[in-house]
Amino acid sequence: MSMWRRVRNLWRRGAVDAEIEVELRAHIEMAGEDGVRSGMSEEEARRVARLRFGNPVVMREKTVGADAALGLDGLWRDVRYTLRQMRKAPGFAAVVIVTLALGIGATTAIFTLIDQVMLRSLPVTKPQELWRVGDSADCCYSDGYTQSSDGSQNDWNLFSWETYRLFRFHTPAFEELAAFQVGEGNAELALRRAGSTAPAGTGNGEYVSGNFFRTFGISAWRGRLFSDNDDQEGAAPVAVMSFHTWQEKYGADPSVLGATYEINGHAFTMVGIAPPGFFGAKIDDNDMPDFWLPLATEPLIAGGSTRLKDPRAAWLDLIGRVRPGTNSRALEARLDVELHGWLASHVGDMTAQEKALWQKQTLHVTPGGAGVSLMRENYKGDLRLLLAAAVCVLLVACANIANLLLARGLRNRQQTAVRAALGATRLQLVRKALIESAVLAAMGGAAGIAVAYAGAQLILHLAFSGTGSWVPVSAAPSMPMLLFALSISAITGGIFGTAPAWMTSHAEPIEAMRGANRSMGSQAGGHRFRVQTALVIVQAAASLVLLGTAAMLGQSLRNLEHQNLGFDPAGRYLVSIDPKISSVPQQQLVPLFRTVEDRLGALPAVRSVSAALHAPMTGGWGHEIRIEGRPEPGPRDDSWSGWNRVMPGYFRTLGDRILMGRPITDEDNATTRRVAVVNEAFAKKFFGKENPIGRHFGPAPAINAGVYEIVGVTGDMAWDSSSVWNGVEPMYFLPEAQNAQFAEADLEARELWSHYLYNLVIWAPGNPAGLEPEVKSALADIDPGLVMYDMQSYSDVIGGGFAQQNMIASLTWLFGAVGLMLAAVGLYGVTAYGVEQRTGEIGVRMALGANRGSVVGMVLRGTFLQVGIGLTLGIPAAIGAGRMIASRLYGVRPWDPLILGGAALLLGLAALAAAAIPARRAASVDPMQALRSE
Repeated sequence: MSMWRRVRNLWRRGAVDAEIEVELRAHIEMAGEDGVRSGMSEEEARRVARLRFGNPVVMREKTVGADAALGLDGLWRDVRYTLRQMRKAPGFAAVVIVTLALGIGATTAIFTLIDQVMLRSLPVTKPQELWRVGDSADCCYSDGYTQSSDGSQNDWNLFSWETYRLFRFHTPAFEELAAFQVGEGNAELALRRAGSTAPAGTGNGEYVSGNFFRTFGISAWRGRLFSDNDDQEGAAPVAVMSFHTWQEKYGADPSVLGATYEINGHAFTMVGIAPPGFFGAKIDDNDMPDFWLPLATEPLIAGGSTRLKDPRAAWLDLIGRVRPGTNSRALEARLDVELHGWLASHVGDMTAQEKALWQKQTLHVTPGGAGVSLMRENYKGDLRLLLAAAVCVLLVACANIANLLLARGLRNRQQTAVRAALGATRLQLVRKALIESAVLAAMGGAAGIAVAYAGAQLILHLAFSGTGSWVPVSAAPSMPMLLFALSISAITGGIFGTAPAWMTSHAEPIEAMRGANRSMGSQAGGHRFRVQTALVIVQAAASLVLLGTAAMLGQSLRNLEHQNLGFDPAGRYLVSIDPKISSVPQQQLVPLFRTVEDRLGALPAVRSVSAALHAPMTGGWGHEIRIEGRPEPGPRDDSWSGWNRVMPGYFRTLGDRILMGRPITDEDNATTRRVAVVNEAFAKKFFGKENPIGRHFGPAPAINAGVYEIVGVTGDMAWDSSSVWNGVEPMYFLPEAQNAQFAEADLEARELWSHYLYNLVIWAPGNPAGLEPEVKSALADIDPGLVMYDMQSYSDVIGGGFAQQNMIASLTWLFGAVGLMLAAVGLYGVTAYGVEQRTGEIGVRMALGANRGSVVGMVLRGTFLQVGIGLTLGIPAAIGAGRMIASRLYGVRPWDPLILGGAALLLGLAALAAAAIPARRAASVDPMQALRSE
């Protein structure tokens, strides 16, 4: 038969069946005639012929099955049969599809973010040709001739402008080598159109080399991009705007192209718009670039705190496009030689520690097609944890659906046995069960995509809603997401369809003769019930792992948020400002901050106000220090300390926890000796049990050891979320009104920019209404150009510091709740089915005198036996899961009996609720009716 005829037969199946039936009848008649000729009677010959050819229906199906095209038609008929059955039982279909959607959707949502955050390449030309100099995403800059990252000593990842130019012009393997500003070190910009009187808007700028866009093969959406001529000293200042900023902040206004903008008080021409989808070479959950500026313009914006030509200031990431055939190991070796040659030329500028370590410095080249992603480093562990939790939910969902399909198959086993008695082959029975599973899996997968989209949006909201910045991560379905959902649907369809298909394939025709309720006591029925029980045990164990993990993470988050931070956050507010981009002259800063404190302090609800470079829980900077009279520390000695610059009222506003000496006062001004207040951690680290009051110290090198005199010791305050995890670091505080001069360029630059205080701390007890508008109005009256970003209560600041932990805890609780609900549904289904199958036994028990209480107890005992086994398996698994996430737990033990006991109790209550309805139904059985049904 030709292929065309086979395909054509799909549309004439009825005629084909009739033709096959006529042909079979003809063969039977011919066999009968042969039997008569051999001496049989006519009746005997017909009987032998029918026995020889077998069941006509079976023979017709075998004949059809031999034709591949008609076999496909058989599959389609099974699909239509499945759809008809679903229409007859919409509740069953809905439960299965929703269960699958939850399991597949949760897993796909996490995969979507893994794909976006961890697997995605930059949207650039031939990303596989890009190589990065460095192997770790570091923030934000290094200020010496030695580096380390992620606990790895002597590992270089950041580079100065001087080393960038060395590598670019002396490494032939690079066709292009681009440099761009690192991590969270973006330039904070205030800009408005030239000639406009409107308040300046704010944006994030990123300094890049002139060949930045050319290296990545990027063309402008509008206008042009940078060239090397733009990145030359003395070139006219230009900028490129991101497509996202152009659309969101400027409404896709074409007139911005070629327009002049005042950026931090300097005229820049907007020469181009970057293409859609291009967000730069770095991915971060904060401070994505709105504008790109040539490296050569950095001194214009930074002023006296410029880093461009400081050889000690490593603040650039490097990614290059290599020539075809380049060996990465040879490239790495060449760059390592160049680095050491450059370091050798700067030995005279090194500290004693750097001289001891510079020859040990190394660097590595790594694939650069994915760019530099701080977000990948920050979230990769959490996304893996969430993926494991989602897989647990998927496992519970598969077990639940397998139980539902198995129960349904057992309920319909008489019908299946009739089909077997009428000639249906085992392959046909298995195919029917598997097709039903596949159809449900396909529908569940389609619904799971919608759940995945909603789930990914929820995760993005939990993770990034508090950053106030655009994040280049989308929850929209992508091709990898769709393929993943399709794969998961196929896998889950096979998993939850296997057990029902296997049970169906063992249907015996004799069961059709026994009736619906007579085979439960058989060996086959016992096997089936044990399979259902095993699935319930798996569900209970997986649910306990999810609940236990969620409880541990939740308790850990509560411990973090209610730690003693060194100050009372109640009634205190944080206002973020930026006087630097407001072009406030440095000599006017002290009068400005005094005016701000006076005006805000005069508001009716405000008790105290103070300005600081860094307020508690906002982060900060640090460097090595030297103590006067102490020898130079060794290469491995830790002499690091954080530092801050504050106005005199800072300690009073935060509770005045001065433990020794005095705080900074108004008398500490430019005409008096330079003083500092240190925290307890500083005093303990550098002075031990000695009295630090009156001692002198300063930033490294040792020539600066006598710059500051310690006049007070304050209590430790957490300066960011890591202080809670790792303990408060040493810190010293300097008066805003005092200044020091340093011979070292990096220290002098740091001294200059540190006077631009970024934070105002307001103490206003009682949560007064309308405080934020009053603060905004007062600041605008003081200086209309003063940029105010936002105002937050300190409870929100603390919550934002633990936003990532909150996301993980919230989603794990959500997964745990879904897993618990699915486990309860599965337990209910098995219990209800068991009651139905034991109706006759229950009737006999009640006829012999059993009361309703004993029947309820019998059902509940069976239920809690299954749950008890699940708990026995789940508790060690939950402890193991707790050990795996121990690094994310604060003040929580993986084997905490209260947490595990609470999770087990919750699971037990859910089991009790799930078993209560079937148990009451069993207790209401009428003995006579039950015996009649038997």
